Amino acid sequence: MSDSSFYIGRAFDVLADPKSAASMEAVRYDPDDLTTHGVIVGMTGSGKTGLLISMLEEAALKGLPSIVIDPKGDLTNLLLHFPEQQPSDFEPWIDPEAARREGMTVPQLAETTAARWKAGLQSWDLDSDELSALQQAVDYVVYTPGSSAGNPVSLLSSFAPPHGLNWEEHREILRERISATVTALLGLVGLQNVDPLRSREHILLSNIVESAWAKGQPLDMTELIMQTQSPPFERLGAFPVNSFFPEKDRFDLAMLLNNFLASPSFQSWTEGASMEVQDFLYTPQGRPRMSIFYLAHLDENERMFFVTLLLASVESWMRSQRGASGLRALLAFDEIVGYLPPIANPPSRPVLLRLLKQARAFGLGLLLATQNPVDLDYKGLSNTGTWFIGRLQTERDKMRLLEGLAALEGGVDVSVYDRMISALSKRVFLLHNVHNRGGAKAFQVRWCLNYLAGPLSRSQLAQLKPLGSGPEGGVAASPTTVGTSPAATVGPMATGSTAAMGAMSAGASPVSVGASPTATTGQAVATTRSATNGPAGFTRTPAAPPAGVKALFLPPQLSLSQALGKLGGAFSGPGRSEGVLYRPGVIYQAEVAYVNRKIDLDAQQRFAVLVGAPEGRVDWDAWVREALDPAALDPQPPADAVFAPLPTALSNARTYAALEKDFVDWVYRKGEVRLYANETLKVYSKPGDSQATFRQVCDAAARSAMQGELDKATRANRTKLDALERKISAQELKVKKNEDEVNQRRMEELSTGAEVVMSLFSRRKKGLSSSLTKRRLTSQAQSDLEASEKLLDGLHQDLDRLKKEAAEAEADVKERWARVSGDISEMSIAPLKKDIYLELNGLVWLPVYLVNAEGRTIEAPAF
Repeated sequence: MSDSSFYIGRAFDVLADPKSAASMEAVRYDPDDLTTHGVIVGMTGSGKTGLLISMLEEAALKGLPSIVIDPKGDLTNLLLHFPEQQPSDFEPWIDPEAARREGMTVPQLAETTAARWKAGLQSWDLDSDELSALQQAVDYVVYTPGSSAGNPVSLLSSFAPPHGLNWEEHREILRERISATVTALLGLVGLQNVDPLRSREHILLSNIVESAWAKGQPLDMTELIMQTQSPPFERLGAFPVNSFFPEKDRFDLAMLLNNFLASPSFQSWTEGASMEVQDFLYTPQGRPRMSIFYLAHLDENERMFFVTLLLASVESWMRSQRGASGLRALLAFDEIVGYLPPIANPPSRPVLLRLLKQARAFGLGLLLATQNPVDLDYKGLSNTGTWFIGRLQTERDKMRLLEGLAALEGGVDVSVYDRMISALSKRVFLLHNVHNRGGAKAFQVRWCLNYLAGPLSRSQLAQLKPLGSGPEGGVAASPTTVGTSPAATVGPMATGSTAAMGAMSAGASPVSVGASPTATTGQAVATTRSATNGPAGFTRTPAAPPAGVKALFLPPQLSLSQALGKLGGAFSGPGRSEGVLYRPGVIYQAEVAYVNRKIDLDAQQRFAVLVGAPEGRVDWDAWVREALDPAALDPQPPADAVFAPLPTALSNARTYAALEKDFVDWVYRKGEVRLYANETLKVYSKPGDSQATFRQVCDAAARSAMQGELDKATRANRTKLDALERKISAQELKVKKNEDEVNQRRMEELSTGAEVVMSLFSRRKKGLSSSLTKRRLTSQAQSDLEASEKLLDGLHQDLDRLKKEAAEAEADVKERWARVSGDISEMSIAPLKKDIYLELNGLVWLPVYLVNAEGRTIEAPAF
């Protein structure tokens, strides 16, 4: 087993005398075995949480990122690593009630605890070096979904299409994600035992989300509620929407969802980090991260809702990764009871089963912990390759595990395992690993590096932030929403107003609009007009562009609620849509090609700007937007729209020519791309790759090169070792031969001496010369033996020296390639003007929503 193995404890003979059961033999575990997942079972007080924390500590020390689901608050102890082991480190985490029971003050108990923890670490050959390494190994962050006690997590980001998965290629995967998300949402608002094939609510909401994701569009809760009332499709299956799910029933479902939206506690679900699994596993700089999700403050429905969303996000992230043979990341789940039951079907169960069956191919390992194995689905249990079995609560639990062991191993002596499990004591576990032959073995869990303070309360989480790296490691903790701002969701819908909902069903759209809308960079300026003025100066037919200039029409890119939400602010009372107004602007979009054979670069980058009514010199940076598909622009004006007048400047063809030249010059200046390079490895990033992504590429290239060098050195050393071992074998035979000769000469010498003595008492005389000859031969044989033994000792010393030199050389190679992997520099690639291809240029009509609210008409850009 490699040096990357986990040190999890020491061998322990549970069937031996308790005084001699413990052993100094270290028990190590290959982390790659976790790709077939692991389960820890043990009753309260068995040491289950300590084992789980030890495994996560080892993962951190090996630089493995992990996502940790902590329903009770025990695993927040993973941040309590104190290299100095001072009583002041422990004091903030001492329970005053525990100190009172011990008859001590808190400082006194802190001092006792510090001494006990230091002694415990020393007894397991652990010291401050390991604690310091643990502190620096990964970035620690505690997330508190639905609360700002730690780092909050934004719920709304779960309704955005997952990054890296497009609808055309991954629709089956995305449908699984949608199903899990909708099931969890319906459970959160009170609908239990939802069947995706039978529930009208599930089918409707799933189709709404699918309709948005198929177009690459995110949803927010407000938009989901509005589309529940007015779906963006006419049929569901063979039936019209109103036949499948009548409007009155859809209104009831919308009200149910709106109750959640209107709840004051909902705001805490809109703030914090997005549900981006890559950010939970790595910082933007590529440093591995341990993300701990503290869920003790949530009720059962909220906990199930969040866990399902998180697992679904992990699954989507996993499917977007390349395959891996070793362990890439770890997902740990403490107290999994209720999330993978054998009979019921909560939203989390299908996702967990899929992860257990498929995660191995992507290098994702699951480590699950529970008190009662009978509460786990048997399919899930059978898909875990490693079982850590501790003290069990009931005989039923033990029989469940014995049946599983018999099924997995076949022909196993169940009675032996029965006695072993029954004899387990605190912190002693039975390890069964399908990757190891020889059956299960018992071990005592090593002392945890982190201080085990027990479950932490929500009020204590703020004290943990200085012990981890927090959001400054790269995950934003500021309020984050998808498609709208939190303020924009407050309005008639958020108040649960029946009148407002009725207005929606009657055709008017309750909306939230800023009383003082402001301009948004890159968009047309939103203005306020008196509703009594009407569409004065507007026409149903757009003004013709100058000769040689093509006019294009941009369809709305945002929904009405999204457009209004981007204005900011809020107002009370309903709003009524008055249609879409098109205002003139200019559009320029260029594709830039980058080709460099030296670094194997063949990439393209697009630059696009939408400028509303340009005046004077254009600041192109202020109007940048995402590139458009040219096919998405319509050459024909849309029906039922009105158009603003064409400004004088846009009626002159020379304006467009001058703007085009200026735009191309801007693209030439702006088009320089910066790439990451590792010149030693001859590895270069692609445009848009993050440093974290490129670091992983460098790590893989360095590992490959390092392994090649190690393999070559191993082969060379193997040749030397084989030759030396053959010499040793030959010399051992020679020593054996010399030993036999010495023994034979001694026997002959004894025989001759006896004959001489006998001749003294007989007539037959025996000469002394024969005896002396035998003595001389014995001495010669003894001398030969000593010489051959000395030569054999020398050969063994040569073998030890060769092995030591090989180990030192291997360490040097690993250290050198580790440095090479981090030798990252930046390089710039500038475009050539001949490689700038203009895709779009000229006049564009930009859509603006008109909304009548509070006696005025609001204009909200729809792009």
